[in-house]
Amino acid sequence: MVKGGYLKMLLHGRCSFDCAYCGICRRENAPSFAPKELADLICSLWKESRITGLFLSTGIPRDCGKSMDDLIEAATLMRRGGFTGYLHLKVVPGALRTDINEAARLANRISINLEAVDKDRLSEIASVKNYESDLLRRHAWVAEAAPGRHTTQIVVGAADETDGEILSFMHREYQRFAPASIYYSGLTPLPGTPLARAAPAKPARMRSLYAVDALVREYGYSQDETAAALDEEGNLLPGDPKINVSGDRRIDPSSATREELIRVPGIGPKAAGRIICMRGAGQVVTEKMLREAGVVMKRAGAYLVVGGRVQGRIG
Repeated sequence: MVKGGYLKMLLHGRCSFDCAYCGICRRENAPSFAPKELADLICSLWKESRITGLFLSTGIPRDCGKSMDDLIEAATLMRRGGFTGYLHLKVVPGALRTDINEAARLANRISINLEAVDKDRLSEIASVKNYESDLLRRHAWVAEAAPGRHTTQIVVGAADETDGEILSFMHREYQRFAPASIYYSGLTPLPGTPLARAAPAKPARMRSLYAVDALVREYGYSQDETAAALDEEGNLLPGDPKINVSGDRRIDPSSATREELIRVPGIGPKAAGRIICMRGAGQVVTEKMLREAGVVMKRAGAYLVVGGRVQGRIG
């Protein structure tokens, strides 16, 4: 699949694993490439300016080691053949540490999918993978090999996990492994899989999870802060999580710190930085100045006291 010049491909189209949400392991006669065959194809597309980058993953038709070796060989041949575009390599469960280090050397980004929030949830959807040894240990090696250049992904809705479990996972991930990002793949039930009749993940749930992720990754929200976005059953409350965790606290933008400013709905890191710079230049904080700084006053006004005046009503 090509999207914006970015090609996504599988080296091997079959898989011996039994992940309940995935259709690859149930495909017969799925296409597969030899490493040199794939490398020649990618180099040809690159020289013809038909692609700008490649995301390369693979099924595991036999053993993990052979599949990872094939990925490394394909990537090595691509680089030798002149492909200098963006390369994202997917690390397979159980990969050797030396192979992970080599993948990090060859690729702009590497990743390993943890698939679930913990070992208990993974056991409900994949019996072959061992969460601690196949995934989490390799995940630590990936983080060490490519600091700031690695990601991971979980499938949302496959194991009936709560949003609270996902938020706990999210905080653990960023604190322990510092990935560039975490991807949340909403369950899409596929015909012929054990989850064919499961309910698909709701788009609103996915939007809310990504919104909380941004609060944690970009704004530095703590686990105690994001917990305020959950109901008693551990599910995210309807609406914007940033508003849901804001409570009824108001701040004065003429004296507030950056951390206080970015916790106001409608004020992002860039707007907060501009406010602080404008204050430093001697500008008086007014509603006009805030708008010029990029503050969305329709959202932020209720949480601000400007010139001694409350700008709106919370809620």
